[in-house]
Amino acid sequence: MAIERWRPSLGLSRGGPFRELEELGQSLEDVFRRPFSPSMMWRRSPLEEMGWAPAIEVFDKEDKLVVKAELPGIKEEDIDVSVEGNSLAIRGERKAETEVKEEDYHCCERSYGSFFRSIVLPSHMDTAKIEAAYDKGILVITIPKAAEAKATKIKISGKKETG
Repeated sequence: MAIERWRPSLGLSRGGPFRELEELGQSLEDVFRRPFSPSMMWRRSPLEEMGWAPAIEVFDKEDKLVVKAELPGIKEEDIDVSVEGNSLAIRGERKAETEVKEEDYHCCERSYGSFFRSIVLPSHMDTAKIEAAYDKGILVITIPKAAEAKATKIKISGKKETG
């Protein structure tokens, strides 16, 4: 299927159905300070070239908090996990491949360089027992809850008379 080029002679005026789409594109250009057109869409913005941060998931289990971070292509020795006060810090670096020169690229959507993520931890976590595992580009950090913070089941007895 071929894509046909739009021609204004087909009766579509500048104020026609595409006007709102053009206005939206102009608004996005103003916000992001970069052109919003198919030919320019794949170029990196200055913000993208400054750095990147891995995608993370944080979820609560019965007795622990679990943090997962996507770190594909990063060696285990290039990742640092630490606790600073009440924050969990994940630092590292994805190193660029050296066999490809910058001028040889047609498209580059991968990000390289240093990254840093910080997650504020609840006060009831046992940070002395944090465990981290790294497999197939996924970092899994498990933070156990302190014993006093774990939920206690309270048995409900039959009706008592007050009085």
